[in-house]
Amino acid sequence: MEGEPEDDVYLKRLFPRQIYEVEKAINLLKKFQILDYSNPKQGVYLDLTLDMALGKKKKKVEPFVSVLNFPYPFISKTNKILVFTEKESDIKIAEENGAAFAGGSALIQKILDDEIQADFYVSVPEMMPALQPLRRKLKKRFPRPSQNSINHDIVKMLQFFKAGYEIAVDEERENFLQTQIALLDMPTNEIAANLQAVITDVCRHKPQSSEPFVVRAFLRSSTSEGLLIKIEHLMPQEKVKAEESIKETI
Repeated sequence: MEGEPEDDVYLKRLFPRQIYEVEKAINLLKKFQILDYSNPKQGVYLDLTLDMALGKKKKKVEPFVSVLNFPYPFISKTNKILVFTEKESDIKIAEENGAAFAGGSALIQKILDDEIQADFYVSVPEMMPALQPLRRKLKKRFPRPSQNSINHDIVKMLQFFKAGYEIAVDEERENFLQTQIALLDMPTNEIAANLQAVITDVCRHKPQSSEPFVVRAFLRSSTSEGLLIKIEHLMPQEKVKAEESIKETI
């Protein structure tokens, strides 16, 4: 059947799946929570199906891990950060700005022996050659330029990673990413802003592509079904195209 159902009782197989604007989907999730008498502080989650192909046979974007700062944080926990540096002045700066651990080569064996652990590991560039024994141990949390975890500006790294939230492509389903983005009792505009932050960050992992990186997006809460949402206008490349088309008509 064409069009949308006239009420909320209908056979799904007879109608195309509804696609909702982000704000409409969020408001529906809030409505579901009231009707279900469930916890208003439950999580809101974004499920993304990605196009990991690069256009060439057997070539694809590798599953990635990313760290971002949400415009509207929803978790009060402060991450434990370890800073690699040999300079005493840098160690002092790191400790004064909230680093859980700070030091040089002396920390490597302690990490290998599981004596100390952190949520994120950052480093000054000069320390990187000495950190190679930790590459297998830390895996995707090993300091990398792409994650902004190698820098001389220790204060800036600490500010970012103390509030950092990690998102990752599923290692088994290599084109699927699932992450919490908010709590359901947050204002609709804040949930939408956090959703946009995830979309923007995810899309930067497939630059220089003419095809949309995000194929499908579902928004759900801890107790609700997933709602298919419109995300074309949220993706950076699509935004640029829309702006260019507007300029052409002026």
